[in-house]
Amino acid sequence: MIGQLRSVVLDCPDPFALAPFYCELLGASVLDGSDATWVVIVDAEGRRIAFQQAPEYQPPRFPDPAASQQFHLDVLVSDVSVAEPQVLALGAKLVQANDSDWFRVYTDPVGHTFCLVWFEE
Repeated sequence: MIGQLRSVVLDCPDPFALAPFYCELLGASVLDGSDATWVVIVDAEGRRIAFQQAPEYQPPRFPDPAASQQFHLDVLVSDVSVAEPQVLALGAKLVQANDSDWFRVYTDPVGHTFCLVWFEE
């Protein structure tokens, strides 16, 4: 092993505006927000997401076969019928529903793609 993953970092226009969305989505809290251009959140398991100010930020285009979404987060939920209204109330947008599958695709308030995923047993 060369190293260990410390954080996933998302570019965004305003880290302090986007971090609360992910705190609510993931049950995380702000770990470091001392710099106006950088905010770090951490969940109960110690997983970190950082938000970095990018003044010229352009969101990925999804679904657009001519553009890359670059990456996305899969968020495991136990009941999508409960989770979906909650993420929409936070400012997410549904971009692709797959009711017969095991995931739905959303964007966060600034356009990053994420999925709610669930598994029926």
